[in-house]
Amino acid sequence: MANTLRLNNKDNVAVALNDCSAGSFEQGVTLSEDIGQGHKFALIDIKIGEDVIKYGNPIGKATRTILQGSHVHTHNTSTGLQDHVAYRYDKEPNSSTLLKDRTFEGYPRFDGQVGIRNELWIIVLVGCVNAIADAILRRFNQRHPVLEIDGAYTFAHPYGCSQMGDDHELTKKILQDMVHHPNAGGVLILGLGCENNQLKAFMESLGTIDPTRVRTLVAQEVNDEINAGVELLDELYQVMRSDKRQTVSAEHLVIGLKCGGSDGLSGVTANPLVGRISDAFIAMGASALLTEVPEMFGAEQILMNRARTSEVYQKTVTMIDDFKQYYIDNHQVVYENPSPGNKAGGITTLEDKSLGCIQKAGHSDVVDVLAYGERIKEKGLTLISGPGNDIVATTLLGAAGAQIVLFTTGRGTPFGGFIPTLKISSNSDIATRKPHWIDYDAGSLINGTSMDQATEELAQQILDVASGKYVNNELNGNREIAIFKMGVTL
Repeated sequence: MANTLRLNNKDNVAVALNDCSAGSFEQGVTLSEDIGQGHKFALIDIKIGEDVIKYGNPIGKATRTILQGSHVHTHNTSTGLQDHVAYRYDKEPNSSTLLKDRTFEGYPRFDGQVGIRNELWIIVLVGCVNAIADAILRRFNQRHPVLEIDGAYTFAHPYGCSQMGDDHELTKKILQDMVHHPNAGGVLILGLGCENNQLKAFMESLGTIDPTRVRTLVAQEVNDEINAGVELLDELYQVMRSDKRQTVSAEHLVIGLKCGGSDGLSGVTANPLVGRISDAFIAMGASALLTEVPEMFGAEQILMNRARTSEVYQKTVTMIDDFKQYYIDNHQVVYENPSPGNKAGGITTLEDKSLGCIQKAGHSDVVDVLAYGERIKEKGLTLISGPGNDIVATTLLGAAGAQIVLFTTGRGTPFGGFIPTLKISSNSDIATRKPHWIDYDAGSLINGTSMDQATEELAQQILDVASGKYVNNELNGNREIAIFKMGVTL
């Protein structure tokens, strides 16, 4: 197999797929120094101030002359991005990768959604009752040591009180989205009683629910909140016990797209593979969700040109500009990225990271753009305004309607969201060292596995997970949520 790869004919750098030694002959040049896996080297002399080109696009400017065969990284390259950019709409034709229509075994819900889990959830309105929710679950599980459902869970968070304006509304929206999630076959909404996030207002703006699947409890209004909570969980459990998986079309899947701890191979292996998967499932009538707006900076024009309509294009421009303004308003550098771990793995600039990041979205048209906390409205590829933080973004994807998140990583991470979070490694080393974290090794793509074979394998694994197979974050008990906070705390 090749040790290096030129990703696009326009590129003036190539990527090391494996560690390469100084003096070796790669891509028609002799390396003048060692190049680590995922890192880049110059294919030609690049003069100071000239563009460094990867993925067919500039990823930064040379800060000194870079000689052919030399390592290209943060010591000689910096971002070329600016805070404000004038965008244009040049619609690009859609292309997609087709698989045959597929099915999975899911749980149809009253509102047309389909769950891939049948779980019993406690949604806490305020962080003050996190411990009460834990105690209710412990007693419930003692009463039912063997459950006839996929599990019972609660998700701690510190909010629901001492918040103002948008922060308060966003907390409420995310929690309401979770109540509506199809992976929850039953939900107990638990409040304290004196919090800002009052149960009455929460229920009034919740929207249509199946009343047989939702119960409420305010801890200050009962004598024994633990016992009362267990009794309500029991009621929901009795309803859920009769739920059975049914064969449904893959068009009912909503797949979240996320990366974290990326390295120089993420945009070469794992992210393009997920892009193929996204295109394939969208072609079957399913949907995909992409967020991490700060990791679109530098690649946003590509997404804009895939907007289905000029209206969607303008919504994309607004989403990008608003998020940049959020940084500026808080006196932060818009392009303070990539992270130290990204750089160690070979990612040099934000453009480098972003152009690799958006590979997860494949080539399908962008059909809609959502604000933070909104739920999916259109079939196809949707962009959502939100940050790149792993737990916040994964929570956001689930709240928007994703039943599963495909999470690519080069450095590895054990965390999981409140929905199955399937980890896909960009390199085989992390998959070998952390098999209890990684669910699929996309590093095999540089060791002989074809993209078609990997697409088939991962697509089938997704359908298996949708039909009940647990991913590692579920097996490890790693489930959590995080809610975006922008304003003051009282």
